[in-house]
Amino acid sequence: MRVCWEERGCDEEMESYCPHAFASDDGVCPAECNYTFCTREQHVRATSIDLLLDATVDRTAAVKESCRFCEFFLKNGPRLAQ
Repeated sequence: MRVCWEERGCDEEMESYCPHAFASDDGVCPAECNYTFCTREQHVRATSIDLLLDATVDRTAAVKESCRFCEFFLKNGPRLAQ
């Protein structure tokens, strides 16, 4: 079985810190990865400090690091149990 960085052609530097190339706690695709850029029309980088700091958002549900700064994810993503 091929691993994602072999299929995607990530360079050696990316492999050195990519959570998919070694064991990690969250396994989230890093924002620097060329394959984490979101092309969905809903994706908008959040600019509201209140939204960016919203403590009720379950950021562990994010698959990509860039989702953690996406207005759509922050507004519509899962919430932590209160």
